[in-house]
Amino acid sequence: MNALLVAGTTSDAGKSVVTAGLCRWLAREGVSVAPFKAQNMSLNSVVTPGGAEIGRAQAMQAAACGIEPTADMNPVLLKPGGDGRSQVVLNGRAVGDVDALGYGDRRERMREASLKALARLRARYDVVVCEGAGSPAEINLRAGDIANMGLARAADLPVVVVGDIDRGGVFASMFGTLALLDARDQALVAGFVVNKFRGSRELLEPGLEMLRALTGRPVLGVLPWLEGLWLDVEDSLALDVARGPMRPPLGEVLRVAVVRYPRISNFTDVDALTVEPGVDVRFVTAPHQLADADLVVLPGSRATVADLAWLRERGLAPVLADRAVRGRPILGVCGGYQMLSRWIDDPVESGAGRVAGLGLLPTTVGFAPDKTLGRPVGTAYGERVAGYEIHHGRVDVHGAEPFLDGCRRGAVWGTTWHGALENDAFRRAFLGDVARAAGRGYVPAGDTDFAAEREARLDALGDLVERHLDTERIRRLLAEGAPCGLPVIPPAGPVG
Repeated sequence: MNALLVAGTTSDAGKSVVTAGLCRWLAREGVSVAPFKAQNMSLNSVVTPGGAEIGRAQAMQAAACGIEPTADMNPVLLKPGGDGRSQVVLNGRAVGDVDALGYGDRRERMREASLKALARLRARYDVVVCEGAGSPAEINLRAGDIANMGLARAADLPVVVVGDIDRGGVFASMFGTLALLDARDQALVAGFVVNKFRGSRELLEPGLEMLRALTGRPVLGVLPWLEGLWLDVEDSLALDVARGPMRPPLGEVLRVAVVRYPRISNFTDVDALTVEPGVDVRFVTAPHQLADADLVVLPGSRATVADLAWLRERGLAPVLADRAVRGRPILGVCGGYQMLSRWIDDPVESGAGRVAGLGLLPTTVGFAPDKTLGRPVGTAYGERVAGYEIHHGRVDVHGAEPFLDGCRRGAVWGTTWHGALENDAFRRAFLGDVARAAGRGYVPAGDTDFAAEREARLDALGDLVERHLDTERIRRLLAEGAPCGLPVIPPAGPVG
């Protein structure tokens, strides 16, 4: 036994951050540890050094472990599209699109890939901390589950259930999650963690004690609310978290508006902007919200043509065109870069064929069946830039100033590279250029280190685990598995 599963009562209950915190705590204890998520549904992904595409949360968790991410850490990635279908990424490579019903045809292949990946990690590392998906109490999906109790049962994993007290109803959700599982699944649920608590721990004690009495399982800890832990999140629910400047500005504030399309992807590209003093980042959906923006960012999209149509339907397209004419900055990244083109020919993602783009850059786009995955390195503003690329669209530039792999015309920039803004010197140079074009007295700080900021937040997660979880019980779960004889809570179904 050298693994456990962190499940959650709901999506965004805190599974990813608790997993990362456990990984960082164990790594600091000298344990060789790796993260794992059998199946992830997310539009935020990265490219590993081995050229595989996985969920960004697992790359963040690998960083918490102090190791490079690999395809084994997220063998199944589902990327929702705009038509009720999802692209299936298996072992780091896209293998096709499925709808909810067609997914069942691939289920056994995905299950086998997930169990093999987990076995490889368990053979290589002292400990594997697994993260569930959604909730284990989605009983309508239990028969085909490979991410929660299906994984726990197949790999004999003890399970810790995380509940978000900030949403309310945490005791009911924890008890109900357990009670809806069948007896064999319940036997693996070894304890609970309360997440995002604000207030005095003493006020919780009566509820914690009653939960222990009702379920026969301990509450392994209460994690306090901690601001600023949203870096590298995978859930679009996290877009509602405020992303104002972390430190006071040196000059004027630079206001950044990120367009939140329905199928936004890799919105973590702007995380690096939020750590800069004086940069105020907002996600927007309406034309009037662009009025006072010094920089508008068109981020990635899983459905470029559909989200381009949404821009037009929302009345954002003419506002963007007016900005370009007036020399007010716009940055397009990946799908957003493609939208800035003269036209897009897409027989692959949307099947729409040729459609008009926004026409703000002298480029054309053709979608190819095979996805481009890479970790390119280049220069811009005289600074080294490293990023990663994940796209079907191939962009041709027809005469413009080079910018990374893309181009610039006036105050409109475009690139397919994700993660470019995480390069500190490049980011500062770019923001300085944006400020000049916008007529702002914004002064980039000279000491912001995004990698160090990420490390500090991972350490903060490790501190939460060390200070607020029963780490000795966690160690016993890792060594011995779930305790024998845990009570079955009604109305558990028949043994499966």
